[in-house]
Amino acid sequence: MNLPLAIIVHSRVWAYAALGAFAGVYLFYRGFRMLQRKRLIENTPSSKIRSAAMGLVEVSGLATGPHTIIAPLTGMPCFLHRTVAWELRQQGKNSEWVKVAEETQHVPFFLDDNTGRVLVDPLGAEMDIHRDFQGEFNHSLFSSSLGTPPNVADFLTRHGVNSEHKIRVEEYCIKPKNALFVLGTLAENHSTVASDVPVRTEGTDGPKSSFRFSGLPPGTGGSTFTLGVNALVSVAVSRPAPVLEGAQREKVAAAMMKAGITNPAAWAAAGITGAGALTSSFSSGSAGAAVAPAAEQAPQFDLRPPVVLMRGAHNPAFFISWQSQREVVRSLGWKSAAMIWGGPLLTLVCVYFLAAQAGWL
Repeated sequence: MNLPLAIIVHSRVWAYAALGAFAGVYLFYRGFRMLQRKRLIENTPSSKIRSAAMGLVEVSGLATGPHTIIAPLTGMPCFLHRTVAWELRQQGKNSEWVKVAEETQHVPFFLDDNTGRVLVDPLGAEMDIHRDFQGEFNHSLFSSSLGTPPNVADFLTRHGVNSEHKIRVEEYCIKPKNALFVLGTLAENHSTVASDVPVRTEGTDGPKSSFRFSGLPPGTGGSTFTLGVNALVSVAVSRPAPVLEGAQREKVAAAMMKAGITNPAAWAAAGITGAGALTSSFSSGSAGAAVAPAAEQAPQFDLRPPVVLMRGAHNPAFFISWQSQREVVRSLGWKSAAMIWGGPLLTLVCVYFLAAQAGWL
């Protein structure tokens, strides 16, 4: 081994040892955070939804609700999806997966435990939900049509991902009838409505940017967007649609009913008021078959109940898991123990190695 190569190898060994020492400290810190979460769950009594008190609560039940959205990769109806794309990049002689796209979208949904229902606003929650899809593809201008499914290619293209490197995509969903465990704050409901207007959150690793699309799909009408780092500030940028009258109003209404569009928000965005009365007037004959199932299910739910389960203003603990309370506690227990004991051990080994290499021992 020549001298320059030996120097390079020696410097890398020092760098890895120093990195391992800091990683051990971080694992120790993360272990105590997990232990704190475990104790919080253990000290918070589980409640039935009908008898849950205001404040921090634990509830379990099945996800349900009048409205769903479509997950971009699996095409399944869901209340929440998190879709992530990773790119395998070469870093010297090593390779690592780097996140290149992320999309999280949800609608408020209900949790039902047979004693009652509670509206859940998942904005700001830590998620431990089921992964419904994972795949690796080569996506580029020359290979996307050969090996990448159309739904995956659409998602990657929409986020500007075009690379010769290998791409890994994952999708996590909360679907109807999924059993969930939720730790959060039951609070008075001031603004949350169980509507079919999706909330999209981009870039969850940095300052959060949530976009609420009003009425029509993105790009076809006004929108309301929300930006926030700790608190959320809402800014309305939607422009009122012109209100149609007379025969023109009836023609547009008939065309929308024929196309199967029964969402009142979409009717309002098109400039048609009194959509409920018009919908009933077109409900006879062939137009009646176009009424969306969600419209029939809506009376079964209180779309704006007096309380909502959410992230609290004074207690930010908000956790949604597809595992049971017992499974969550068990998982946090062994993970926290491994990090609390393994972190300092890793740090001591790396510090000892660095000291030995420096001749301090």
